Amino acid sequence: MAQIHTNGNSISSLTTPKIHFTKLFINGQFVDSVSGKTFETIDPRTEEKIADIAEGDKDDVDLAVEAARAAFDHGPWPRMSGSERGRIMMKFVDLVEQHLDEIAALDALDVGKVLSQGKAREVPFGISVLRYYAGAADKIYGKTLKLSNQLQGYTLYEPIGVVGHIIPWNFPVGMFLFKVGPSMAAGCTMVVKPAEQSPLSALYCAHLAKLAGVPDGVINVVTGYGTTAGAAISSHMDIDCVSFTGSSEVGRLIMQAAATSNLKSVSLELGGKSPLIVFDDVDVDSAVNLALMGGFANKGEFCVCSSRIFVQEGIYDEFVTKIARNSKGLTVGDPFEPSTVQGPQADKAQYEKVLSYIEHGKRQGATLLTGGNPCREKGYYIEPTIFTDVKDDMLIATDEIFGPVMCVIKFKTIEEAIARANSTRYGLAAGIVTKDLNIANTVSRSIRAGIVWINCYLAFDADCPYGGYKMSGFGREFGMEALYKYLQVKSVVTPVHNSPWL
Repeated sequence: MAQIHTNGNSISSLTTPKIHFTKLFINGQFVDSVSGKTFETIDPRTEEKIADIAEGDKDDVDLAVEAARAAFDHGPWPRMSGSERGRIMMKFVDLVEQHLDEIAALDALDVGKVLSQGKAREVPFGISVLRYYAGAADKIYGKTLKLSNQLQGYTLYEPIGVVGHIIPWNFPVGMFLFKVGPSMAAGCTMVVKPAEQSPLSALYCAHLAKLAGVPDGVINVVTGYGTTAGAAISSHMDIDCVSFTGSSEVGRLIMQAAATSNLKSVSLELGGKSPLIVFDDVDVDSAVNLALMGGFANKGEFCVCSSRIFVQEGIYDEFVTKIARNSKGLTVGDPFEPSTVQGPQADKAQYEKVLSYIEHGKRQGATLLTGGNPCREKGYYIEPTIFTDVKDDMLIATDEIFGPVMCVIKFKTIEEAIARANSTRYGLAAGIVTKDLNIANTVSRSIRAGIVWINCYLAFDADCPYGGYKMSGFGREFGMEALYKYLQVKSVVTPVHNSPWL
């Protein structure tokens, strides 16, 4: 059994952040929803209410889009020089950095993210991404074209317009900054809908953007549910682009809404069932540690989690023994406790979903190596869970569980590993662990995934594009590729002097 850190009545004694902002943020102001309705955001540690949040719906999205449209069509943001936009964005970066601890604490409170990890990794990485795009704002330029038929021309890269960002609950502040950053740099205005499970950090960051001098209407935040506020964004005729991170099922609905409204541009970063392939020429202890990190990071609520670990038969038995032993040392507990490695699942629905998949695994004949149980009477805590004897058609091997559930699978040859790793409808990420450069090159070119890590995992960088193949979606986060999806290319053509076109 994993270590459960209780420390008596530690939850009630921990310092938790004060909630400053619970209303919608539209046109630079915090306002109630048109309906006056609110919803509760729940502490996954205690199952108790944190705060009542304004519940936005179609009417509120209409107001937010109206503000964003006016800011785009008539406001200063898209008309500023890139360097001026970048200067304001740098102020925004500085304010987020100054309030790093409080922002990390809001996500720990809202969805059970481990506070120490948020402070050390997630929020700093989000800051680095925002800073990257602040620096890119004045580096957007087109090309001079040498045309035939006595014509000359050039291209302009122009902001796409009003963007709808629909962000998930597993990395609330990170995803907010990942999406807001490049669209701001491009000169777009936006309406952001955070997940209903995690509204607090997005509202706080909107407040910081206002303090930084971002003009009113550029960033609008509408909190609410996907079926109402999210659907209104996806189908809105005055939104020019939608960027969504979440499940493949919801991604399909967003594409349908975009197609039946104004054919808006869509970028989707969806689910995954990522393989980590461990060859028998590696140090087993290092490979085990990498697998645990890749599989159980963020309590498994990570679209790129290495939930399928393929281990070559020469080291399989040793690997299984060591990963079972090491997983039992992972401390599951309150995310505000310094010793905690894994906090609670984000909400009750996700908690019940994960437990149901564990039961599916048992019923379908997989061997429960370790874990598999709830951890506390209160709160959404689940032990790190590992299955062996997993067949490729079992639900725990095919479906994105989004929780601390890992499958360890034996293979013999490179060809078998490639075929089984690719036998999924997803294609988001993959990992390869080997000392053999030929194996690394062969497998990395054969795996159908948007990012492949060799002898590392979850190795993200602001300059490295990230996105999916197949049902993991399309479009990219990070790098200049993410910036370009918020830009349109315009060609300008003129005849040369004394041309017959005159």
